[in-house]
Amino acid sequence: MTDASPAGADTVADPGRRDARIAEAFVTLADTLVADYDVIDLLTTLAERCTQLLDAAAVGIMLSDQRGGLRTVAASSEAARLLELFELQVDEGPCLDCFAAGAGTFCRDLAAEPNRWPAFVAHARAVGFAAVSALPLRLRDQTIGALNLFHTRTGGLDDADERIGQALADVASIGILQERAIRRGEVLTEQLQTALNGRVAIEQAKGILAQHAGPQLDMNGAFAALRRYARARQRRLSEVAAEVVAGSADLDGVLG
Repeated sequence: MTDASPAGADTVADPGRRDARIAEAFVTLADTLVADYDVIDLLTTLAERCTQLLDAAAVGIMLSDQRGGLRTVAASSEAARLLELFELQVDEGPCLDCFAAGAGTFCRDLAAEPNRWPAFVAHARAVGFAAVSALPLRLRDQTIGALNLFHTRTGGLDDADERIGQALADVASIGILQERAIRRGEVLTEQLQTALNGRVAIEQAKGILAQHAGPQLDMNGAFAALRRYARARQRRLSEVAAEVVAGSADLDGVLG
């Protein structure tokens, strides 16, 4: 696995810089409460910030669909996305348990608990992970998804980082549900489903862009280009992805 380095390691040596990054992350997520936003971009930002702030090499996020099942919607890397998909495929793992219980689920040493999630543990260890932490995306008693943090070292999150991770997840959850929907007592299932459907188009668009660019561009790079293009034009990722899939987008322009 190529992207399992502890991205948050530099912040440990510089507490001041880490505190500033934590504050910046909360400001970024809180901004979604008062402005229109892209759910997938919001959750991708959350995943990326968690790798920077917490001792996690990779992060994946799942949301529940209209039928109550989980689907992967954001990840800090292609490796994290593939591991999340594997978890769903084998129907076992920390994210599923976390979502079902609505509470944090932790395995601080995968090697010490090979039978907890047999297929998941074997696969996670094979791609370089030693511990995993899952935190719920929740508001009050409603759980809408889960945040999976993969660690290359045993131990996982300490108590302080767990609180930070859960607070970030909680702010993101509020952003997704939106205050006016909370006041009406409604669940924004339509918005969540749109995000989930949009993710399918994004995955297809990544493949199209990667194929168009050739072997020098991997799936991570294709997603970065797609996201950069959408942000520069203040458009939603899913809209740009749909144009790429439909063949109406200038692929060279998207790739920059």
